[in-house]
Amino acid sequence: MNIDFPYHIAADGRTATTDDADHVRDMIELLLFTHPGERVMRPDFGTGLLQFVFAPNSPELAAALQLTVQAALTQFLGDVIEVRELRVEAIEAELRVTLAYVLRASGETQTETFARSAT
Repeated sequence: MNIDFPYHIAADGRTATTDDADHVRDMIELLLFTHPGERVMRPDFGTGLLQFVFAPNSPELAAALQLTVQAALTQFLGDVIEVRELRVEAIEAELRVTLAYVLRASGETQTETFARSAT
């Protein structure tokens, strides 16, 4: 079992746990929305996606963001997942990442959408 994110106490009074698939989803979410430099002991961890929420949309920016996210996923989670499809979209004040991936441990395919608003 893995500790659930965000950290909370379960109904039985113990630390909440989660299964492997949800734990991997939590790890992806942490990676996507962490700014590089935010973690003292791992200053290169993160993608910096949130700084682009208000950037003007363009095909060039979308391609750069997808490349940045793909590189971070490969570097930090490449031993856990295999990325199949990745889409990064900025819609008004919301950043949305849709990711299709395979869990290497089980071979199970997952598709998740991660979103954050600028407010």
